[in-house]
Amino acid sequence: MTKIEHDALKDAKLAKVFSKLGWSGFWLQLVIGAIPVGLLIYFFVFSPSTSGTRSGLPVIAYLTIANLLLLAFTLFWSYRYTLIAKRITNPATRPSDKSIVGTVWTGINAGILGILCSMVLMFIESAQLLFYFLSAPQAGVPVIQTTGGGSASWVSAADIVSLMALILTLFAELLVLAFSLRLLFRSMQVMQASLEAGRD
Repeated sequence: MTKIEHDALKDAKLAKVFSKLGWSGFWLQLVIGAIPVGLLIYFFVFSPSTSGTRSGLPVIAYLTIANLLLLAFTLFWSYRYTLIAKRITNPATRPSDKSIVGTVWTGINAGILGILCSMVLMFIESAQLLFYFLSAPQAGVPVIQTTGGGSASWVSAADIVSLMALILTLFAELLVLAFSLRLLFRSMQVMQASLEAGRD
């Protein structure tokens, strides 16, 4: 087998991994990301009342928007992996090994940022619920709590739907990170093989 045939075979294998993991990441994120959106739509359409007196912190809204934008970016980035797979198989348009590794690192960093954002949001949401439950009577929380002089407050289903959406988003981001790490491993193998072939 000549060096050109060996390089073509190596590129074909790398392109196959990029294509397979890119499409897997794209469709899994799309499906898993649609579940919390569907839950939220269902809740807001069919719930008689979505309001409660337990107010959230304004930073939660900003972090939620950032988290959704990161999820959209990693969805696009997974699709970009499939485009790179097509370019790898064509010697005329094949990106350099350094460019391929840099692209994968961008996906890894986006996944890590999304995971951190989801974890901070889950921590804030669960801490708010914990503080609310600790301030309530320890025998349980009635559906509607009325207090003598204070204001009424309750925990609604929206609080649990919000946490469920965050958990599913975190799951999607963990999948993206795992796929990106696998792509980094394969890209580094190809890069190492190219360096060793250059020394021969």
